[in-house]
Amino acid sequence: MKVEILGSGVSGLCCAHVFAERGCEVSIIAASDALDSSCCSWWAGGMLAPGCEGESAEPLIATLGVESMAFWQGIAPDYTTAGTLVLATSRDQALLNNFARNTEGWDTVEAAQLQSIEPDLAERFSRGLLFANEAHLDPRQTLDHLVEILKKRGVRFTQRHIDDGPGNDYNSAADWVIDCRGLGARHHLPDLRGVKGEMLHIHSDEISLSRPVRLLHPRIPLYIVPRAEGVFMIGATMIESGERQRASVRSVLELLSAAYALHPAFGEAEILEIGVEARPAYTDNLPRLRRRGKTLSVNGLYRHGFLAAPAMARRCAEFALDGIIPTEVMDENTA
Repeated sequence: MKVEILGSGVSGLCCAHVFAERGCEVSIIAASDALDSSCCSWWAGGMLAPGCEGESAEPLIATLGVESMAFWQGIAPDYTTAGTLVLATSRDQALLNNFARNTEGWDTVEAAQLQSIEPDLAERFSRGLLFANEAHLDPRQTLDHLVEILKKRGVRFTQRHIDDGPGNDYNSAADWVIDCRGLGARHHLPDLRGVKGEMLHIHSDEISLSRPVRLLHPRIPLYIVPRAEGVFMIGATMIESGERQRASVRSVLELLSAAYALHPAFGEAEILEIGVEARPAYTDNLPRLRRRGKTLSVNGLYRHGFLAAPAMARRCAEFALDGIIPTEVMDENTA
């Protein structure tokens, strides 16, 4: 069976992997010939945190997330299960208590344990929540590695702009077309919206973190994800906008201020990149699988790209190849 995938972000690459494993002849069509800053996945945090996401997301995200973590553990070169640490300043302890009430799978850590697991933070924080089973990875390194795996399995990559505006469906000789273009497909998905995210990459040799840290904040809850060689990813805003080019001064200042509140050493860090992207989301912020003829759309992953994409890809392949309808993610009238 021939399968053509539109889009080479995390969703498209995961779909390619699943269909190739099922013995399909797979090709990927994308506007760019490599993962770069034009792709939403380029700016991902790489946190695999189904427990933490339960604070604001529906239980479906945790279900998809646990399944996806097993996939990434076998793919990502730097997959690290060190958990996620959630903290709040002394004046924001009510936020930490509320986070604890709305989530599961955490253990309280006090000052002595903080000294053991994150010594650079122990002097500033006396209490936190540790989600020990959560993990993180480097999105760019991981997707580059996944591309190499796909090429070795015979998946073909073609750079081409796809012109399929309103009333102009994409024509293909493939048996199935899997549309994973995010906001690039919104002319076929009128209820899809953009949620703008702004984030930073910084460098500091003055602080070391072993795991992602979430700092609860009344305006912008901050997360910091450690990368190799003293690099940290700081994110991220959530603004109702499809604008994907410019970061606002207010957002960058608030992200940096929150990072400084986590540790003053971040005030001396070097800013390497300021990134902006618009995440595709439906009204309820849950992913959807939709059918239009022989086209299957995998979209609406919101900020849960790495947490949901592998699980959504499996459901997509099972529908296309086995006729199994994933009722939890597929709209009834599109099946």
